[in-house]
Amino acid sequence: MHLRVEGTGCAGDGDRDGARGRCCAAVVLSLVSVRPVAWGDPYTGTMSCRISELVLNCDDPELLARFWSDVLGYVELDREDGMIEIGPADAGFGGLQPTIILSASSNPRVGRLPLHIDVNPVDRDQDAELERLLALGARPADVGQTGDEQWHVLQDPEGNEFCLLRKRLSS
Repeated sequence: MHLRVEGTGCAGDGDRDGARGRCCAAVVLSLVSVRPVAWGDPYTGTMSCRISELVLNCDDPELLARFWSDVLGYVELDREDGMIEIGPADAGFGGLQPTIILSASSNPRVGRLPLHIDVNPVDRDQDAELERLLALGARPADVGQTGDEQWHVLQDPEGNEFCLLRKRLSS
């Protein structure tokens, strides 16, 4: 199985961030089955790219930058043209963890996002982390779960869904 990344393209001038040339349009991720190939095939077998940043269009970049910085232990890295970039203090853009760009947008979101963020606790158990996230402003979200899941579905202050997984990771 491979992950296929397909961009929908930039629909207009407002969808492109001129400073870095990033397209702020949707990205579709899907798993696809491919034929096995021999090592050394120039298009498989080696990593040719990785996720460096996630762009989230939002009403209030300040609010979400504070929220996600508190959730992930990130700091503000850059600020330009209505966008705030947050990421790990010791790495910044281009590090092993992707940065998050909160981009001001007046376009209303319709329906659920096709992509969401999963987070894991690193220094406490899931119940304690759930309490911390709720205190930071997260809200429980109902997306049709049965109640038997090992994760919690939450929303950030603007209603973007994310999941708190059970497994504790090392920090």
